[in-house]
Amino acid sequence: MTIRNRLTWLFVGVVAVILLAVMTTIYLLQADYTHEEFHQRLRDRAEVTGYVFLEQDELRAEAFREFQRRYLRTLTGEVLQIYDDKLQPRFIEQDTRVAISDRMLTRIITEKEVYFTLGNRQAIGLFYTDNQGQFVIVAAAENHSGAARLEHLVLILASIFVASLVVIYVAGRVFAGKALAPIARVNDQVDRITTQDLHLRVSEGISHEQDEITRLARTFNRMLERLEEGFETQRTFVSNASHELRTPLTATIGELQVLLNREREPAAYREGVASVLHELQQLKLLINNLLDLTQTNTGARDEIRLDELLAEAREAVLPEQRRRVQLTFGQLPEDAEALEIQGNRQLLSRALTNLLDNALKYSSADQPVEVQLEYRAGRRYIRVQDHGIGISEKALPQVFQPFFRADNARQVVGHGVGLPLARKIIQLHGGEVHISSRPGQGTVVEVEL
Repeated sequence: MTIRNRLTWLFVGVVAVILLAVMTTIYLLQADYTHEEFHQRLRDRAEVTGYVFLEQDELRAEAFREFQRRYLRTLTGEVLQIYDDKLQPRFIEQDTRVAISDRMLTRIITEKEVYFTLGNRQAIGLFYTDNQGQFVIVAAAENHSGAARLEHLVLILASIFVASLVVIYVAGRVFAGKALAPIARVNDQVDRITTQDLHLRVSEGISHEQDEITRLARTFNRMLERLEEGFETQRTFVSNASHELRTPLTATIGELQVLLNREREPAAYREGVASVLHELQQLKLLINNLLDLTQTNTGARDEIRLDELLAEAREAVLPEQRRRVQLTFGQLPEDAEALEIQGNRQLLSRALTNLLDNALKYSSADQPVEVQLEYRAGRRYIRVQDHGIGISEKALPQVFQPFFRADNARQVVGHGVGLPLARKIIQLHGGEVHISSRPGQGTVVEVEL
C-alpha cells in the first residue's frame, strides 16, 4: 500500500472515530432528553388527574373520562389509576391492561414519587394528599412519538456519517496527494541521478517553506556530495594504483628481458637480480600499504603509553637514520597515566613510523627530525618537524589523497601512501592530523589525540 493510501485511510479512520463519537454523544443526549421530557409529561398528566378528579368531590368517573377525551391530549396506550391508602382502586376503575403490585404501591407511598416501567409503558407514581385522604396516582403510557423521533435522528445521523466518510475520503486523497507531491518530485529527481551524473543535485526549492521536504532535499544533496567525493577518490585511487603497480612490474620485466637477451658474466647476473629484487621489494611494500589502506581497523584495543610508543617508533627506524630523530618532551601531566590512550599498538606504531620515515626521506641526511610529545588541556599532541624540501601551498590540500605526490617529491622513492595511511589510523583512534609546510623550509605534522 502506498503512503498516500495509508495516509488517506488513516485520516478517514481517525475522523470516522471522532465523528462516530460525536454522533453517539448527540444520540445519547437526545435520548436522555426525550426520556426526561416524557417523564415530565407523565408527571403533568398525573397531577392534572389528581387535581381534576380528587379536588372535585362530586366529579364522577364518567365525567372525568369525558373531560379527558375533550380537553386532554391522550398519550399512546395511556393508563390512569388512583388508589387509596389501603391500596384499593378509587374513583377510576382499575385498568385491566396493567397490573400494579402492592409492593410498587407501597414504594410510591414511601418515596412519594417513583418512575418505573410497565411492559412497553413508562410510568410514574405520585403520592397525593387532599381533604379526602391520601391517594396514589399512577400514570403510564408508551412514548411512541419519542421513539419515532429517535429513529428519525438515527437515520439522519447515519446518512450524515456515510456522506461525511465519502467526503473525508475524497478530501484525504486530495490533501495526501498535495502533501506528498514534493516527495514525489524529489524521488523523480533522485531517480534520474546515476553514477555518471553525481554532479547533479536535488532542488531545495521544491517546497516553498523550510519544512521536512527541504531538509530531505538537503540531506540527499549532502549524500550526493559524499558519493561524488567517494567516487572521485575511488577513480583517483584506481588510476594511481594501476600506475604505481605497473611501474615496478614494467621495470622488473624489462630487467629480466635484458638478462635473458644474451649470456652474461655472473657479476652482471647478480647486479640484474639485485635490481629485480629491489623492484619486487618496492612492489611488496606498495601492495602491503594498499592492503593496509583499504582494510585498516582498530581491532583489539590496549592501554598504550604514548611516550613508550614514540620510543618504539624511533627504534623501528633504520639504525643509520635513527640518530637524526631527536625525541623531546614538552609540557607533560603530573600523572603519567594521562599519557595513556586506548588503541591498537601495532597500527599506531605503523602510523608514527610512517610519519618519521616521511620526515627522514624528504630531508637531507645531515638534517635532524624533531619529535615532541606534549600534553595540553586533556589532549595529547605529537609534533614531527623536518627541515626538508617542504610542500607547496597548492599541493598541501591534496597530500592526504592516496598516491598523490607533489612535483618536488617525485625524485624521492615513494608511493604517496604513507601519509594517508597514517591519517586513517589516527582518525580511527579518534584523533586528527594537521600539516603545515613551506617549500624549502620543511614540514610540520601535528597529531592530536
